[in-house]
Amino acid sequence: MYLSFFGLVEKPFAITPDPRYLFLSERHAEALAHLLYGVNESGGFIQLTGEVGTGKTTIVRTLLARMPQHADVAVILNPRLTPAEFLLTICEELGVELEAGARDRVKDLVDALNRRLLAAHAQGRRVILIVDEAQNLSPDVLEQVRLLTNLETATQKLLQIILIGQPELRELLDRNELRQLAQRVTGRYHLEPLTREETYGYVRHRMRVAGASEEVFTAAALAELHRLSRGIPRIINVNCDRALLGAYTEETRKVGASLVRRAAGEVYGRVFVPRWLGALAVGTLVIALLAGGAWGVRAWQRRADLQHTPAAIAPAAPATANPSAAAARPAAAGPAPAAAVTDAVEPGSAAVTGTAADSQAGGLDAQLRAHAADVTRGAAFRRLLALWGSTLADESNPCAQAERAGLACLDQRGSWAELRALNRPAVLTLTDDAGERRYAVLSAIDDRRATLDLGAQRITLPVEEIARDWFGEFTVVWRPKAARTRQLSVGTQGEDVRWLRRSLAALHGAASDPDRGDVYDRALAAAVQAFQREHRLAADGIAGLQTQLVLDAALAEPGTPLLRPNAPRG
Repeated sequence: MYLSFFGLVEKPFAITPDPRYLFLSERHAEALAHLLYGVNESGGFIQLTGEVGTGKTTIVRTLLARMPQHADVAVILNPRLTPAEFLLTICEELGVELEAGARDRVKDLVDALNRRLLAAHAQGRRVILIVDEAQNLSPDVLEQVRLLTNLETATQKLLQIILIGQPELRELLDRNELRQLAQRVTGRYHLEPLTREETYGYVRHRMRVAGASEEVFTAAALAELHRLSRGIPRIINVNCDRALLGAYTEETRKVGASLVRRAAGEVYGRVFVPRWLGALAVGTLVIALLAGGAWGVRAWQRRADLQHTPAAIAPAAPATANPSAAAARPAAAGPAPAAAVTDAVEPGSAAVTGTAADSQAGGLDAQLRAHAADVTRGAAFRRLLALWGSTLADESNPCAQAERAGLACLDQRGSWAELRALNRPAVLTLTDDAGERRYAVLSAIDDRRATLDLGAQRITLPVEEIARDWFGEFTVVWRPKAARTRQLSVGTQGEDVRWLRRSLAALHGAASDPDRGDVYDRALAAAVQAFQREHRLAADGIAGLQTQLVLDAALAEPGTPLLRPNAPRG
């Protein structure tokens, strides 16, 4: 209904698992890498767990799309079966021929399956069993699964089993009676919900795949989506689909935070209020409690004073009884308050400390305001090119000037994980609290903190704080080794293919094979795929610009800038 209105070719937030829409967040990339490892290694179990809607089934579909040619796969989507039904389903998935009357006998089914596995092993093929919703397996079936791993030769297991399930699967395998099976799990990974920055990238990624040419969800809408969905992709999909429908009915091409809250209300059947309103209510309650407490303390103090007043006040002495003592009392008591005040107020105390704390509390937004002249797009690119030993003469087209200097730009939307993988300084596009676009150079990063260059000013902040103003847009500069940059795949020929081959060889400390030449063959594709898996890239065996840039950074020439030093190669 809303597709043509937003210029989309298909619905971007369908809840069916479509591998084309897979968003490889850092967690999803690690999960997929675990499964690919299980496919290519022999023996034992691989266990993948995650909450409902976190994308487990989508990862399985992606794994199936990337399954190597020498693998035969059996997939069980509904494991609520008896042991005999479970074995029969595996045999049917693998095309095992069964004798008449053997379909109900466990021993006959296991024997037939064993013969199929031995034949596959003799042909150099691997057999993979994937069980989805594995938390629904009964203990009897789990015991049968364990016994399947006993099908082996003298050197390796014949069947690789991947168990996919909800967190209850971990609790199930922790049972004492299933400890033999749990001990055979060689790899475990738990899929967490998306972080806030990953939620932003997820929504934008799906919109781009569906054909969107501009941003539809505002920054505030994306923040609300993450808050209301808690980063669970399925809930994000449902809320986004309903929000797009709401925007269509209102004939607005931008989805704001209020539309997201209204969409979530329609989905969940209750009203959602803005975050600030909830914070205001909490703040009002706290102030009321504090005021009530202060009133109670004052009332208690007044009551205590009234109780002690008769005993504390002595009868007044006549003025003429002891005039010298009367005159001495105020003289002795007078200096004490003055001395107390003098001791309490020292230079650099409360007022000075408070000012420093307020300045620090402003964080990144305060720094962006303080260096407004240095966080323009031109100033940021001038700083970035300076890191490469180049200058920016004209701010109108920085990337064109970079190209004339032998450099190339890569504009992208992604996550912190991608920036760490690329390992090159980048211009980050930031959006401050006032909605103004600012630009800063990311010049260093570790696991928790990042360094930004705001002109000549360099600041280091927690990644989470920068993420509040950064929604995934960045530009990286690098120096290509060939005259042109292009995507390289099987059949491509040229000097850039020769560079790719030599670089992969050098990365492993080996000399390149001159006889292989400048043609992108399947052996090179396999080497590229291995490199991509190692660096958590989409392991498709195609050397796109991102793969080339990561490889270039891994072999960084002396003097070229990196976000963090490469580990020594050995």
